[in-house]
Amino acid sequence: MKKFLLGLVLLSGLLVTNTVSAADKEVVLATAGDIKPFSYENKKGKLTGYDIEVVKAASKYMDGYKISYKRTAWESIFVGMDSGHYQIAANNLSYTDERAQKYLYSLPIAKNPLVLVVPESSKITSLDDIGGKTTQDDTGTSTAQLIEDWNKEHTSKPSTIDYSGEDVAKRLLDLSNGEFDYLVFDKISVETIIEQKGYDLKVIDLDTGNNPNNYIVFSKDSEDMQEQFNQALKTMYENGQLEKLSQKYLGGSYLPDKAELE
Repeated sequence: MKKFLLGLVLLSGLLVTNTVSAADKEVVLATAGDIKPFSYENKKGKLTGYDIEVVKAASKYMDGYKISYKRTAWESIFVGMDSGHYQIAANNLSYTDERAQKYLYSLPIAKNPLVLVVPESSKITSLDDIGGKTTQDDTGTSTAQLIEDWNKEHTSKPSTIDYSGEDVAKRLLDLSNGEFDYLVFDKISVETIIEQKGYDLKVIDLDTGNNPNNYIVFSKDSEDMQEQFNQALKTMYENGQLEKLSQKYLGGSYLPDKAELE
């Protein structure tokens, strides 16, 4: 009789354990993993970077989700979100109205303004000078949209976009070798790479009026996960975790304004 009761207790314990485990919804975060310091592979081949570590830290405050991390091509991230393969995107993502209509944005996780990068010898000093010049970019990015919008206002002498598909490190190398004329990208990434590689390039601040913040993006049906992440982000902002991650991965304090997290 005692053995029978013991068996029931063990069985019930297993059932409880399985129930708790089954309650965690498995979700996948997609990233290109080629945009240091936001998302990249370390020497052990593990995904890391500011965006990735912010999500990992926030997940410890969130209930009901088990997050796995998947590296994929940039152009596959939102295709995978649309098909339900991925529920989260983290890839140094800025805000666009088009994305906001299809996906859920987190509160901002970092402030990261766009800059204009040109060779030291270039006569380009602002966006006013890019007419007739060539740049490289990816399709579907906010930087490409910025140039496309500029071209609509300067139809007599537009700028040419070469949709190369290269990561930013390769683009900066090509720019330093004179293969195109300028690059518009985020300040943190380009300054990090230029310092590491010692390229003879200069960085020009831009006043584009565009939102300079970075975000995590969720699938449209992930309201609960988005809300929990936002609450976790506020907690991390207040307890200093977000600042520590910014200092470690971004090399300085690039936190969004506190008012933007309210």
